[in-house]
Amino acid sequence: MNGRGSTEQCSEPAARSEWPRPRLLISECLGFADVRYDGGRIPNSLVESLKPYVEFIPVCPEVTIGLGVPRPPIRLVETGEGLRLIQPDTGQDLTERMRRFSALFLSRLGEVDGAILKSRSPSCAPRDARVYPSHGSAPSSGQRPGLFAEAVRRFFPDIPVEDEGRLTNREIREHFLTAVFALARLRQAIEEGSPHALMAFHARYKFLLMAYNQEALRELGRTLANPDRLPMQEISRRYLAGFRAALLFPPRRPSMANALMHGFGYVSAHLTRPERAYFLELLADYREGRAHWDAPLRLLQSWAIRFEVPYLLQQALFEPFPRALISPEDSGKGRPLRWKGAFRRSPGLGASAPPG
Repeated sequence: MNGRGSTEQCSEPAARSEWPRPRLLISECLGFADVRYDGGRIPNSLVESLKPYVEFIPVCPEVTIGLGVPRPPIRLVETGEGLRLIQPDTGQDLTERMRRFSALFLSRLGEVDGAILKSRSPSCAPRDARVYPSHGSAPSSGQRPGLFAEAVRRFFPDIPVEDEGRLTNREIREHFLTAVFALARLRQAIEEGSPHALMAFHARYKFLLMAYNQEALRELGRTLANPDRLPMQEISRRYLAGFRAALLFPPRRPSMANALMHGFGYVSAHLTRPERAYFLELLADYREGRAHWDAPLRLLQSWAIRFEVPYLLQQALFEPFPRALISPEDSGKGRPLRWKGAFRRSPGLGASAPPG
């Protein structure tokens, strides 16, 4: 028995497909080498769980520019000449050395799908490196991205960039994983170089895009329709830019609920009245913040399996990243950002689970 999606089918459910390997830039101290200023490293359970699924590119900017291990700490200092990277114990100004290294390293890196960088680091922190006044031992006067992280954002605008602290928040972590695996799959489709590959990707991510940004879904569809007969390379470039922008922030509850309701239309005719009522109750609980999005989603997925609706089963919304990476652990730390500031284009990367 097939549902409404008979004209929009895929050969296999997303859950059974082979996962692409995202290329992730990562601070080397996060479980890869003893390169911290104190000679240590920081074990990280998420990084360990990602290793079978991800191509990591570890880097320690501070060691690479010639600082030893262990080493005197460095800090960002606001001076009359602007922001500088200083090693107070030695008086060294490392600003230009760090900027030259960052530009050279990142220009040679090739495509990356995201980054996990060390929080509070004056070189790597995506958003919370402390800034100090130039005089004496005064306390820090604010926070901003580290110099290397700032260069990452400049070279790779709109890729997911997070620190290890915020990734202990379930919403942030799941959204980060959703985004990097989606971008890796899109990179794979673009590398194939055919309109068919890009169309297949778009079909797979239709419901996920609907949950994230409905206007982006429509615009990306128009891009693929290609009314101006643009070359494939330009279509791919525009689609990639639009898709990255669509996944900048996690979806809100109304958008996710709309996507789930849209999927419900593919199976509702096969359900009993109590089953339909139960789904709508779950959806109302989710809308009003009493339930996680996973409850109505998994129920919908079970019906797609039961009624053999391939178009639903192939949707990335059901399996946006490998199930082995799902964890209920949630520190509640670092709500997704929705402000516009120095890092305004950095996703406040949270989950497939929308915020309230």
